[in-house]
This record gives sequence, structure tokens and C-alpha cells, in this order.
Amino acid sequence: MKCDIGVVGLGVMGSNLALNMERNGFRVAGYDLDAAKGQAWLKGQAAGKNVDVADSPAALMALLKTPRRVLMMVPAGKPVDAAIAHLKNDLEKGDILIDGGNSLFSDTDRRSAELAAEGFNFIGTGVSGGEQGALWGPSIMPGGQLEAWKAVAPILRAIAAKADDGEPCVDYMGPRGAGHFVKMVHNGIEYGDMQLIAESYDLLSRGLGMSAPDLSKVFAEWNQGELKSYLIEITASVLAKTDPDTGKPLVDCILDEAAQKGTGKWTSQNALDVGAPIPTINAAVESRIISALKPQRVEASRFLRGPTPSFSGNRPAFIDAVRDALYASKITSYAQGLALLRLASDEYHYDLDPGRIAKIWRAGCIIRAGLLGDIMNAFRRNPALVNLMLDSAFRDAIEKRQAAWRTVVRTAVDMGIPVLAISASLAYFDAYRSERLPANLTQGQRDYFGAHTYRRTDKPGVFHTEW
Repeated sequence: MKCDIGVVGLGVMGSNLALNMERNGFRVAGYDLDAAKGQAWLKGQAAGKNVDVADSPAALMALLKTPRRVLMMVPAGKPVDAAIAHLKNDLEKGDILIDGGNSLFSDTDRRSAELAAEGFNFIGTGVSGGEQGALWGPSIMPGGQLEAWKAVAPILRAIAAKADDGEPCVDYMGPRGAGHFVKMVHNGIEYGDMQLIAESYDLLSRGLGMSAPDLSKVFAEWNQGELKSYLIEITASVLAKTDPDTGKPLVDCILDEAAQKGTGKWTSQNALDVGAPIPTINAAVESRIISALKPQRVEASRFLRGPTPSFSGNRPAFIDAVRDALYASKITSYAQGLALLRLASDEYHYDLDPGRIAKIWRAGCIIRAGLLGDIMNAFRRNPALVNLMLDSAFRDAIEKRQAAWRTVVRTAVDMGIPVLAISASLAYFDAYRSERLPANLTQGQRDYFGAHTYRRTDKPGVFHTEW
């Protein structure tokens, strides 16, 4: 029997996606440059399954139905180009290559054009959910030729996570690199979410002196309300874990240096390119960079003086205020990411639909949250919504929490606890709601030193002053 799809790269993600496909009724052919890895998978995880393993690109193509559908699960960058070159000579016109890694969207744009010129179809798809998501149902964000999407849609719909209403968390995002662009922004929002949660933890840990087990209970309780999400859920689990070697909370034994793979940085860089303000996501990226300066921070802590964190107010009230500030900040983070998607869609002609994107993020992906159902409904009410905060439901949600939000930022400043993302979120809200900003002075300065001109509030035209 011919196989329905080939999977190239049998690492953790590739092998788990292959098993997911097989479990959902598709016959899968696997291939890996390391032939031993392919055989080990065939005799191990895939033993007794409806799969084949090829030992060369030619053998892989011979196993597949036409048009061939080949999913590449290799590291982003040069390895993707190398994989394409390795496979291309054994493809036929009309065959479909799928890049399921975290590729930069502009690379996907380029590969799509190059392969289309040779008669091949190319799909760049974001896959979110990690190892378990790949096996049991991820959120999938494909972009590329519409006809190619239609050819792979039955497989992707079958393996995708299912939301509470039964809808699969996969949909066509748009042409060329649209899918990888959406995945990049997903990861940027993920950075923002994680940093907002980390700052909330820090305020309660250092500020109130709460233990990790007590904080685990707080986050578990928060996960029953409007903050219900995968990241809040796993935060409670992380805080509850005890280190078997020391008997201490494991989180207290982990070095405070956060790593990153680059997708958050790409989001920040692209936002600058298209003119989209995303201060919460930028703060999250910068916070990871600052965390990596561990030796410098240790040295600085010895001679840079500031307040010693202490809190003497109403503790339960402050815990509630942190919860409200976290939720309000989370709304602005999503608002920034979705606004970036809208601006970039116009810039790159991707025709992205924010409501459809929110719909497929409801399950399977790292940023899945109850909030996404509300976001989907906001775009149903107004498909032309330019900013999430302009939706009446989200406006009311922020207004109800605004006093608590400001209290948390003031308290953090007084205690000397950095809240780069929470404070950036509040500043974004205040800037966006301001009818007038001090950019008039900035324009005056620019005209003074560079004759860059300015516009006036009282009459049309462009003006320059001899200062």
C-alpha cells in the first residue's frame, strides 16, 4: 500500500507527528538522514504501526501516493534549505513539501517562490504544542498555495487539537509565509504571557515573601477564573514541584537565566519594520536578555542600592490586585500581537483573519486560554476591529481592573521589583487612549536640528521654522 504522507526528520517532533497521523488512520512513511534513527523508531515507538521507513529520498518518494505530501521536521534556517535540496531531485511537479519547523516567514516566502518556479508546491506551517501536542493534537498554522492546503487539509484537520466545540485547531492562514508569520507572532505573545506571569510571581514571592507551595495554590485558584490557560496551569505545577535532591521547591533551585530560540526577537524586529507598537512583547524579550547578564547582575547587586522589597499593606487585597493586573496586561499583550498581525497582513498581502487565528489558538498551542474564545467573539462582532481594547467587552474588563493595575505598578516601583512587561502594558494602554501625546515636541526638535518639517493642528500643509 502507498503511504498518505512522508515525514522527514524523525526527532521528537517529527516522530510524534508521524504517530499522531498513524493513529488517525493515515499510513506514514518516515525518513531520516540518520538511517539508524529511522530503524530504531520503526522497531521502537512505531513497532506494529501502519508505517514504513525509507533509507533514501528516492525510496521515500516511491512509497508515497501522488501528489506526494512530504512534511519536513528539521531545524530552521540552513537545514531547511539543505533538506529541500536533498529531496528535490526525487520530487515530481505538483508534489507538496511542508516545512513544519519554526522558520522565519521571509525565508518561507523565498522558498515558496523558488519552488513554485520549478513546479513544486510549498507549505510553511507553524506547529505549536510541544512534544505532547505533536503526539496528541497541536495547533497548526499553515500557509502556502491554497490548492496545496486543500490537499493536506484532511490530514492536518485529523491530527490537530480540538477546541471545546469540537472544531480542529487548524486553518489556512494565507499565501507564502503567512503560516510561519502567524506562528512567529504566537511565540511573541507567548513571550509576553510568560514574562507577565513571571513578574506576578516575583511580586508575590519577593514582595510578600510567599513560598512556592503557597504560590502554587494561588495560581491553581487563578486558573479556575478568567486567567484559565495552559501557562497558568503549568505555572501552578512548576511551583508545586519539590527537588528530590534538596527537598526544596525545585523552582528555587533553578538558575534565573531564561534562554530563547529567537522567535520572540523576530517578532520585535518585524514589529519595528511594519510600525506596530508591541511594548509588552518587547519587554519580555528584553527581560530574557537582562536575565542572561547573570554575572553582571550579581556584581551590580553589591554596589547599586535600591529599596529592600517589603510589603505592609493588605496581603489578600494585593494578591487580588496582582491577578487583575495580570489579566489586564494579558489583554494588552494580545491586543498588540493581533494589531501586528493586521498591519503585517497589509504589508505582505497575507490576508490574515485575526478572528480565525484566535479560533485555532484555543487548544493545542502554548498560549491556549479561555480568553481566546472571547477574542474570537470580539472579531465576530466586528471583523474590522483594529485593536482588541476597542471592543466593548475588553474595554469594560480593563476599566474594572484599572485601579488595581495602577496600584500594582506603583507598589512594584516602591518595592524596587522590576515589572518591565506589566508596566509596559499599562503604558501602552495609557498611550493608546491619549488623544494628545508629546510627539509635537519631538517634531519640533526634529525640525530644529534637521529641518524635517512638521504639520500643524490649525491649518493644513507641511511647515519648517528657522528656530
